Amino acid sequence: MSREDLKTHDSRLTTMKTYNYNSLTPDEIAQLCRRPKMDFASVFGQVQPILDDVQKLGDDAIRAYTKKFDGIDPDPFTVNPEDLEVNLPPDVQQVLDIAMNNIFRFHREQVTSPIEVETMEGVVCSRVARPIERVGLYIPGGTAPLPSTAMMLGVPAMIAGCETIVIATPPDENGSIPDSVAYVAQKIGATAVVKAGGAQAIAGMAYGTETIPKVDKIFGPGNQYVTAAKMLLQNSEAMVAIDMPAGPSEVLVIADKTADPEFVAADLLSQAEHGSDSQVVLVITEDADLAAIQKETEKQLNALPRKEFATGALAKSFTLVVKNTAKAMEFSNRYAPEHLIINTADEEQLAESVMNAGSVFIGAWTPESMGDYASGTNHTLPTYGYARMYSGVSLQSFQKFITMQQISEEGLRKLGPVVETLADVEGLQAHRNAVSVRLERLNEKAKNSPPFQGGAGGG
Repeated sequence: MSREDLKTHDSRLTTMKTYNYNSLTPDEIAQLCRRPKMDFASVFGQVQPILDDVQKLGDDAIRAYTKKFDGIDPDPFTVNPEDLEVNLPPDVQQVLDIAMNNIFRFHREQVTSPIEVETMEGVVCSRVARPIERVGLYIPGGTAPLPSTAMMLGVPAMIAGCETIVIATPPDENGSIPDSVAYVAQKIGATAVVKAGGAQAIAGMAYGTETIPKVDKIFGPGNQYVTAAKMLLQNSEAMVAIDMPAGPSEVLVIADKTADPEFVAADLLSQAEHGSDSQVVLVITEDADLAAIQKETEKQLNALPRKEFATGALAKSFTLVVKNTAKAMEFSNRYAPEHLIINTADEEQLAESVMNAGSVFIGAWTPESMGDYASGTNHTLPTYGYARMYSGVSLQSFQKFITMQQISEEGLRKLGPVVETLADVEGLQAHRNAVSVRLERLNEKAKNSPPFQGGAGGG
């Protein structure tokens, strides 16, 4: 069953279908929650040879694929950020600094203190955070530079204390890195900037090459080839982790009769313009002015430079009419959007009911664009329904947590017999012995200790 088979009624905006929540069956609702299918089977087949070539040939393979796909042969293609000459207009530098400061302040507050618990007398357990030593940050290029993504990934990596920070981004037609991205790379203390994009750049960071340091975890969004490369490499001998599974960008907007149609239309289109594979969902109450929203969406769409991309996204998108905001949130939690905008009279109360979402934007004056750029929260978020079980990138994404324990003689006496018995239950004799030999030593020590001799009392 496809979305076209569901119960719909005509909408003014012909590229975005409208459904009535009350008239849908559970199976039809489940169908609406499914994203447009990504054909990873064929993409995997195209990407794997690229990964294999980079593993075998290193820099030569990356250079060849960059020339093949982008028509560019930057020399050198791995550079020290400090060697890049950056010429930014003062106003652009100022806004980058403001955004980075907000991102820094929010992520710095995510620093956690070590945990130490005495679980029983003489048994102390602790948990400490340590940085992932080597990280790779993929910054998409293509149609426009994305310094925002460089900030979102670079700032928490810097706060975490990652020793090696590699940034990979496609070069422009002159083989250069955009000044805005280079500026961020310098500010966060990046180790290297790789002038390459696509699967070959991901493979270069995963395996390491003559000039690209190998990393332990790769972050950042990208097209289907980048996503496929990350998915394949996390299960390969490259021994590399990734931030999260990712699909195309998406937003779900909840609106009632109090929502300004102009605001709602702008929010929908701000996400639709990412690309024709993006998806936008409008969930409105029955008393909302759907016709006004549709009219405003058409008006704004026709004025967009990226109208073609937005139109393609709207064709994969839909409007859902619900009885009330409670039903709207019920559907949103099932859909689990990357971005959730709540533009209703009861927005704060409704926000308390959010269970599944990458990031939430509350109230009429909080467009999703604020989080994309400069509010301080991270814009690298789970898409494709993965918000049900994944979080967006945070400071903790750049850390691992190590548990420790220290047991005193008294703690061993108290807890040792418990562990001996549990080891017997599991039939693991060596586990038991590791405890038993120590208990025996303590018993011998106690036997050989001289009895306590009280001193003479004074008078």
